[in-house]
Amino acid sequence: MAEVSVHKAAEPSLWRRLPLSARWCVLALATGFALQLQQPQLWPQAVYSGLLLSALAGLAVLVWRARQPSWAVPAAASQGVVLLLIACMAFAWAGWRAAWFNASALPAQWHGLDVQVTGVVASLPRLQEGVVRFRFEPEAAMAVQGGQAIDLQQLMDVAWYASNSKSAQALDPAATAVAHLGEGDDGRSGAAAEPVRAGDRWRLSLRLRQPSGLRNPGTFDYEQWLWQQGVQATAYVRDGARDAAPVWLGDTGRYGLERLRQQVRDRLLGSLQHSEHAATALEQRSVGILAALVTGDQRSIDQADWEVFRITGVAHLMAISGVHITMFAWLAMLCVGWLWRRCLPLMLWRPAAIAAAWGGFVLALAYALFSGWQLPAQRTVLMLAVWVVISTRGVRWPWYASLSLAGAVVLVLDPWALQQPGFWLSFVAVGVLLNLASQQGAQQPSRASTPIASAPAAAADAATLVSSHKSWLSWRALHQSGVGKMQQFWQLQWRLTVLLIPLTVSLFGQISWSGLVANLLAIPVVSWVVTPLAMLGVWFEPALVLAKWTMTALLAVLAWIAQWPYSAVFWPIVPWYWAGLGLLAALCWLGPWPAWLRLLGALVFALMLAWRPAPLPFGVFEVVALDVGQGGGVLIKTRQHAMLFDAGPGYLGAGDAGERVVLPALQSWGVVPELLVLSHNHNDHTGGAAALMRAFPAMRVLAPFPQALLPLRASSALVPGRSEELDLSSRMSWCQQGLKWNWDGVEFEFLYPSALQLAQWWSASGDRTPQTPNANATSCVMRVSTAQAAALLTGDIGRLQELELLLANAEQLKADWLQLPHHGSRSSSSERFVAAVAPRYAIAQTGFANQFNHPRPEVVQRYVLAGARVIESPQCGASFWQSLQPESIVCDRAQRRRYWQRPSAG
Repeated sequence: MAEVSVHKAAEPSLWRRLPLSARWCVLALATGFALQLQQPQLWPQAVYSGLLLSALAGLAVLVWRARQPSWAVPAAASQGVVLLLIACMAFAWAGWRAAWFNASALPAQWHGLDVQVTGVVASLPRLQEGVVRFRFEPEAAMAVQGGQAIDLQQLMDVAWYASNSKSAQALDPAATAVAHLGEGDDGRSGAAAEPVRAGDRWRLSLRLRQPSGLRNPGTFDYEQWLWQQGVQATAYVRDGARDAAPVWLGDTGRYGLERLRQQVRDRLLGSLQHSEHAATALEQRSVGILAALVTGDQRSIDQADWEVFRITGVAHLMAISGVHITMFAWLAMLCVGWLWRRCLPLMLWRPAAIAAAWGGFVLALAYALFSGWQLPAQRTVLMLAVWVVISTRGVRWPWYASLSLAGAVVLVLDPWALQQPGFWLSFVAVGVLLNLASQQGAQQPSRASTPIASAPAAAADAATLVSSHKSWLSWRALHQSGVGKMQQFWQLQWRLTVLLIPLTVSLFGQISWSGLVANLLAIPVVSWVVTPLAMLGVWFEPALVLAKWTMTALLAVLAWIAQWPYSAVFWPIVPWYWAGLGLLAALCWLGPWPAWLRLLGALVFALMLAWRPAPLPFGVFEVVALDVGQGGGVLIKTRQHAMLFDAGPGYLGAGDAGERVVLPALQSWGVVPELLVLSHNHNDHTGGAAALMRAFPAMRVLAPFPQALLPLRASSALVPGRSEELDLSSRMSWCQQGLKWNWDGVEFEFLYPSALQLAQWWSASGDRTPQTPNANATSCVMRVSTAQAAALLTGDIGRLQELELLLANAEQLKADWLQLPHHGSRSSSSERFVAAVAPRYAIAQTGFANQFNHPRPEVVQRYVLAGARVIESPQCGASFWQSLQPESIVCDRAQRRRYWQRPSAG
């Protein structure tokens, strides 16, 4: 009892001195990091070193002077200087680390270089359809051409495509005997029975590439993700007839943890092969989810399932997240505490509560490491470490001080976590949990009778809905406790749902109205049933069967919820300041405040949801050429209407531009297109059509080919295991010369092909083969114009089609904005055509360092001589052009330039 009284006596001093200063210091720290992350280019490393040393020296002098009796500086001024110095230190620390990492980046002249590399597989291979990706740590490298050795030290993200039968076998994780080439005893290449595994040494023929990603508003920043992962180069395996065959050089014994993760994952994925009955598609997909929950390999989850999880708002549960680490830590604490109390010598050595806290933390750390040590797991482990340390030392901090310290530790170790949505979502969610737990702890003071049972411990109880009350021994008390915990869970979940809306709208452009119901079901099932059973199932087969059955049933229910009307709706991405104001308003609305303040909070929250981007003026249109890679995808907006010209390409083993680029960009702007024009039937223009057609059921389609040729059959995201055929009978029609309409004072007109040409190309019997040499020749050509400016979209037309347009009406081709015909190939853009269009801007939608060398240098030179500026999407990202200002164009890469991005040319 004396110990308890000592802690209570020390508490007021700590409450007065620490919490306010901790919060302000963390805010200063975060501000410094955030400012550094906005830098478009890095300074020399010496500049950051000087700034860091100067800030540290200034802080030391300030502390020394503050201890002198003659110190007379006001407290507010001295605190302001301290916060400024902390922000400077954070800025310099993040900049120094970035400059140090960037110094060893892959040289630009090595991009596209073919090399033969000997190295070690340094990560769990990630499985996709037709491709396996893994981290590769080089040990020795030699250029294929010339044979000279090169100093290749960069950690690489390597893709190995199943381009032939040999690769297809080598990349099949389920094969019992995977053939690949290895060195035999006699030095010759021989067969071995080993797949690509972590820790193996290989000799591979690689083509090096600089880290490069697509750049569009609202889409995933692949280059930033690679930067955070410590990857400085990408490559793909070349195993054609002219390339040296891949050679397996044995097991190095390194990366044992990654090897163990791979063995567990492959065992889980292969469990269906030993089933007594044929597994359904739903069961196969559920096993992939189990593998992700146990090993952290999110690529084991089917893309259709991710769509269901996105709609229902439970995606945070289907990977190793803070919830799973917290649940595991709590279970581990219970087990360690129970065992500890059974041993008297251990009880005499250390209290069971302290042993349980440290045991749970160590086991949670081991679980986080085994699951891949991903960022959400890192944040949770650091927060648990802060709680265990301060609890063990008997320090009584309020929850916001503990949370602030955990946030500071996370940011110091990983300043780039500020750019991750999970950072903000997890800390806001944990803050809500801790706040609710502290309120409950205030109502039950007896729970805080020991240092370990502080507010963070109550937070864990509130998060996991578990109580250690002795009243559970009676059935009546058990019933009452269960009802009370269910009420607490309901209160927690609906408040958390509302509080996270400003963040989900700002980060993802979506509100999941069904998320409350889905999470009420999924959180206890996944956290308390599926995940523990899946982990136990690694060693105990019946537990895996039960976990698989439970996950299959849950997946079916979630798919049903996802089909509810307005289950999830797209929402314009609000600016960060509106999101912050909305979060503050939600706290006022839901908190224990006066009625007037709660009403004000509700009104401001509604204003945040009502925010919309300013519409275009009447008679003005905007053209957005999206960065989709080697393909076409253009958005055209007027004041109240929007349409798409092409849907982007499909990507090998990685979805398509419709779901990865076009749809997220449209969501970020809150745009719902009414029309989709597919210029011609090539994958680089129609690959994303299926995803867009599913997302926008009312959108009409215009194309120069029959409905039967549109590749829209795909697995249904909402009905797992079943494929669907989109009905286009009432939605699809022909694009043909003379078709025109007016939207908000803007004229739209098709110039090519004519109705006669369409009739000649496609027979009345529904022939699936056009009577034309190639599909490029059937491309629709559309002109969008006002009295001030015009844009011309051309698809992949060639010189012959350009001549037909010139002969029909050359004056009608004049435009300020031009989509380069056929991406700037030498088969298009004749001199007469270029002169007739005379564009200000010529847009080339191409892939970075594409194999076709589009746009061709001679074509670019032709436009430059005609007075046009050629904009290439790999260098510009998404480009924005408005008819109101036809002389200017905005590039997304230039507007949001960051130092981790690939340097643009010019």
